[in-house]
Amino acid sequence: MDLEARKKLGEVVKTARDSMSQRAFAKLLGVSYTTVQLWEKGESIPDVLNLANIADRAGYTIEELLNYLGIKPQFNSSDLNQIVKQIQVMPLSDVAVIGRVVMDRLASSIELSGSEIKA
Repeated sequence: MDLEARKKLGEVVKTARDSMSQRAFAKLLGVSYTTVQLWEKGESIPDVLNLANIADRAGYTIEELLNYLGIKPQFNSSDLNQIVKQIQVMPLSDVAVIGRVVMDRLASSIELSGSEIKA
């Protein structure tokens, strides 16, 4: 994780603990208060479980937090295969929601491409 992302993460940790002391927040997460200090200074990063807890307390999903930090998840074809399998057994109402999101994304992409051509 680069320095800029570590600084952002430190701010998110501060937001997550809100008015709690570092000690109280550390106790809540089951870590030492020096660990929280190091996270806030950007000198270390939380493990996945603590990162998820911090994201939740700061009002993010883990995906939103990673995106905010500029970390792009790696996607492989087995992930896509798993998604397709899940879609195949979903209720049609859920598939319709996914279809709508896909159509909106494609429409956005087309609009973006059109504006780039005009420029």
